Amino acid sequence: MERGDDAGVYKLREDLAIIQTVDFFTPIVDDPYTFGQVAVANSLSDVYAMGGKPVVAMNIICFPINKMDISVLQEILKGGLAKMREAEVLLVGGHSVEDDELKYGLSVTGTVHPEKVWANHGAIAGDKIVLTKPLGSGIISTALKGKVADQQLVDKCIKVMTSLNKRASELMKAADIHACTDITGFGLLGHVCGMIEGSDVGMVIDSSAVPYFDGIRKLVEMGMVAGGLHRNKKFRLHMVDVAPHVPGYVIDIFFDPQTSGGLLFSLPEDQAEDLVKKMHAEEIEDAAIVGEVIRGPKERVLVR
Repeated sequence: MERGDDAGVYKLREDLAIIQTVDFFTPIVDDPYTFGQVAVANSLSDVYAMGGKPVVAMNIICFPINKMDISVLQEILKGGLAKMREAEVLLVGGHSVEDDELKYGLSVTGTVHPEKVWANHGAIAGDKIVLTKPLGSGIISTALKGKVADQQLVDKCIKVMTSLNKRASELMKAADIHACTDITGFGLLGHVCGMIEGSDVGMVIDSSAVPYFDGIRKLVEMGMVAGGLHRNKKFRLHMVDVAPHVPGYVIDIFFDPQTSGGLLFSLPEDQAEDLVKKMHAEEIEDAAIVGEVIRGPKERVLVR
């Protein structure tokens, strides 16, 4: 609780702990089936970010039964179940309530060895920082609501949001992961700041190395950004030093709240490049080394 880790971990015995997490939200895409897939991929991600394997899940449903046809809910649940099957997760139940606003997600239980849990802190000076998915889903979702999003861009975003972090997490287990989190509502810089807050290290982010969706610059400059982006900046910008050559729209992208974003982790420099190559070979094509952990200034993020 003190560090705001992605999920709770409870030790059952010397070689086994359970991971528990819960997440649900309102639709960010128009298609119900796709929304179900995105919601499940997002919910499972916290278990992967802790180094665990999701095992069972329960549906959480808020549905306006008097305003929407039940077929909408059926499609959402079908999409969610398909993604759970892909993740080899067993659906064991759930709970539904009538609500004026549609919401869907999961409560997830996973397993992990107590000595192999990845926390969101513990990065060591000299580590490289890796990100596995591109940024910009919040901006694209906002543009979709505003009916100005290019369909090709939306399709690319949906492909990323429905992609599980399962394989990336599995590949990472062969490396010495010092800190890990998944990029969600706080945006890249929000999560980076959380990783070094209260620590003796700082981080450098190479703005030219960070992957984000092509075509979102114009959306940012049009003002198609989520309210959460501004809240993220207000909360964390005091910890960030931005080099003069880095454009303002890039910083907005780095604070963009993500849905079902990638894993962000630190590991020894001599292991980073090889792991990224393995990810590329496994079709995690956007994985990239985006920065490094430095001795100082501590608790500062330098964007250059």
